[in-house]
Amino acid sequence: MNHKRKPQDDLFQIEPIDSLRVSPKAQVGQPANDNRPLTRQMENLFSAAMEIELEAAKEAGALGFMARALVQATMPHKAVAANEFERTNGAFTMTMVAPSKIGLPYGSIPRLVIGFLTTEAVRTKDRHVVLGGSLSRFMTELGLAPTGGRWGSIPRLKDQMTRLVSCSISCTYTAGSGIGIRNVTIADEANLWWEPRQPDQGSLWESTVVLSEKFFTEITENPVPIDLRALTALKRSPLALDVYLWLTYRMSYLKDRTAIPWGALQLQFGSDYPTTAQGRRNFKKAFLHALAKVRLIYPALRLDETPEALILLPSLSHVRRQTLA
Repeated sequence: MNHKRKPQDDLFQIEPIDSLRVSPKAQVGQPANDNRPLTRQMENLFSAAMEIELEAAKEAGALGFMARALVQATMPHKAVAANEFERTNGAFTMTMVAPSKIGLPYGSIPRLVIGFLTTEAVRTKDRHVVLGGSLSRFMTELGLAPTGGRWGSIPRLKDQMTRLVSCSISCTYTAGSGIGIRNVTIADEANLWWEPRQPDQGSLWESTVVLSEKFFTEITENPVPIDLRALTALKRSPLALDVYLWLTYRMSYLKDRTAIPWGALQLQFGSDYPTTAQGRRNFKKAFLHALAKVRLIYPALRLDETPEALILLPSLSHVRRQTLA
């Protein structure tokens, strides 16, 4: 017997609330055409864009995947003092809760780690994910250079992975008077046996993450295809990573001109900005700055803006679904 699926049966099959259909104006998010010298970051983005243009993700061995819930509603961009964090995307709300002594994950590293875990789960069809033979090898997979010291990448990676696997996620979907709730943990178990002082040396035991069965099922049944080279290129900006992932996903099914109000985008991507007029202006400025970086990597994007909304125009997805076959 066929059963009609309830909204909560798939927490990833949730789309933002779309509003107005408006006329186009100049495309947004494009880098200014001036004679100022390029920063090293922008030079790196241009180089990555050229590499991506020359060879598609699958052919380059850079086809990856991201968990759809963390594309629809994103993790914190910076440290959060509290142990609870919430993001809203239309009818979908994601709440993350962490032990107070550990704290919530934030920044680029958790996003890179989730991309790695999702990609490996899709590739191997196994909840048991091996994190490389050495710390150095794993960090190379994430596009990170291993550095020690208090502010080095090694202690930051260990801290953010601890935060990530320790938190729990509650996903809520409202439809009329109904509500669907799914509670998810990313991992049942994590074993990190690396030696930070010798990142190139293998350990006696493998470093592994055992994904929770519910999270594993969701990410393998409904993964968002991405180009891992884009993650590496945009890793300095958590917001740019989020914007890239979201637009890659949205453009994979967008059929009509769609306006998303700036207020809705702020709830989805920038809930740490105050809901004041100045807070909205600051968020919009930060979003457009991140979007300029994304457009370098993803030049097929077609976007407009009005004072009230960002306008999405049907575009080629950055990683087309037929590449998955």
